[in-house]
Amino acid sequence: MPAVEHVRLGRKRTLPPCPNPLFLQWLSELRDQAAEKGQKTQYVYQKAISSLKKYPLPLQNAREAKILQNFGDGICKILDEKLQRHYRENGPDAPIHSLPSGVTVAPSRRSNNNLAQPTKQPSRKEREGGRRKREYVPQKRSGGYAVLLTLYRESQVPGGKGFMFKLELQAEAQHLSDKSFSVPDLGSKYTAWSSVSTLIQKDLVQKTHNPARYSLTELGLALAQRLEDGEREQEEDRRSDLGEEEEGSGPGVVDLTAEEDEKKKRTEPIAGPTPAAYVAQRGSEVPGVNSSEKPQAAETKTRPAGGCLYPGSYDIVLCVDFIETTGGSTACKQELVKELQRNGVTFDVRKLNVGDFLWVAKERVAPVSGQLRAPPSRELVLDYIIERKRMDDLCGSIIDGRFREQKVVDGFFVKRVQDVKESVAYLTVMTRYLTKLYQNRTLVCRSRELEGDGQNEEECGGREREDPSCSLISFPEFNQGAVKNKCQTVREVFARQLMQISGLSGDKAVAILEHYSTLHSLLKAYEQCSSDTEREKLLSSIRYGKLKRNLGPALSRTVYQLYCTKGALS
Repeated sequence: MPAVEHVRLGRKRTLPPCPNPLFLQWLSELRDQAAEKGQKTQYVYQKAISSLKKYPLPLQNAREAKILQNFGDGICKILDEKLQRHYRENGPDAPIHSLPSGVTVAPSRRSNNNLAQPTKQPSRKEREGGRRKREYVPQKRSGGYAVLLTLYRESQVPGGKGFMFKLELQAEAQHLSDKSFSVPDLGSKYTAWSSVSTLIQKDLVQKTHNPARYSLTELGLALAQRLEDGEREQEEDRRSDLGEEEEGSGPGVVDLTAEEDEKKKRTEPIAGPTPAAYVAQRGSEVPGVNSSEKPQAAETKTRPAGGCLYPGSYDIVLCVDFIETTGGSTACKQELVKELQRNGVTFDVRKLNVGDFLWVAKERVAPVSGQLRAPPSRELVLDYIIERKRMDDLCGSIIDGRFREQKVVDGFFVKRVQDVKESVAYLTVMTRYLTKLYQNRTLVCRSRELEGDGQNEEECGGREREDPSCSLISFPEFNQGAVKNKCQTVREVFARQLMQISGLSGDKAVAILEHYSTLHSLLKAYEQCSSDTEREKLLSSIRYGKLKRNLGPALSRTVYQLYCTKGALS
């Protein structure tokens, strides 16, 4: 029979008692209470207990425990409240590094001794019998809700393409959402468009191709159909309620709108006519408007797609890029917002594709009776843009080439400031200056869609010819045209090439493009010239700018050498 090998039993080193038994007891109670309720915080308290047991030094208060692992602000605050209660009940000199007589610390749930173990509490899933995961349904008038409904309605159009691009999807879905698809809320970096990533993760929307195309999956189509049915039911209920109100209207019904109209008349400012009043005064000049009509109706009839903004009908608003209020040094960027508010500056935080600050003339619009929201205001961009940079960032942008893209135009100037307060002071002074500068000016919207038809100029009485600075572009068109990663046409690429030449500004490049819209057409013109001298002077007689000056032989020769010289330029 083989000899039995004796097993040597080692002595396990006993751990010293915890020097903070009171904190240990409170954490154990919190853990057990969370376990009884099936809360996941029980595991957080258990981790804190393990860290506290390993700490060999006594703690004077809960704030000192923040150096331990798994001790956050929440646990420390709870322990501090219990400690203050302990002092109130037992006196300010009550010991905290020993337990009161007759009190013992509850054993750990994971201890492996012979003490009676508490019965395991069933988890929430076990108590609920393995309930199925709740289906994701976006909240009404949220970004996801608007995107699903818009894509569903697009899919129901006969002969539709079955998908939507980002910009058209944002434009069509905006009226269905309470949150903006392009501008984040103040102090946040998220917009309504941020919910699209959730829809893609939930397999409700699919994103394909480049540029991106968005369409509904089978799950998304089913969910969107239910949302659309809910919309129709609510609309039918609303119409039926309105019908009942109309049928029930009679001698006993009080007209509440009459009092509101009287209030509006009393609260209207005396100085400066409103847009509606201005149009009513000019009713004889505008076709289809009678001076006897209501001012609101007159304004509605004479509000063209481009149109004009008359004095007193708009406000000068500072637009702040959302990057200036979120991310990075949050305290510094929040100080910018607070300083603007303290100075009483009217500003709006939105996404700017070029510049950090700019000003717009924003039309004043009045709420329309029977509509939840006021009609959208027209916004015209003023000829002032600010790019805020640190000195090191400015040097870096010059080196890597971003400077040429960000400076927008030649002839700018640099304003040096010391800190955020000086920056806000300059923005405040500029806002007040522009408000005074434009207070008596009629502004003309020069949209590319309306360019050349002369409609806006006739409506505004030829004001554009009197003051070219009053001919402005709308903000949506300006911001969309400043997108950095948009696809460029051959004409636009050729223009950017020409503007890289020293001394060839934007208006000179435009003058060349009027004669030769692409590089191919210019090279073809060079081939038709009989000599090099004729080629060098080909562009010299082209006139540019308001004064219609010639480009000159020097610049013409430079362009010819750039595109026709083989090898390195001398």
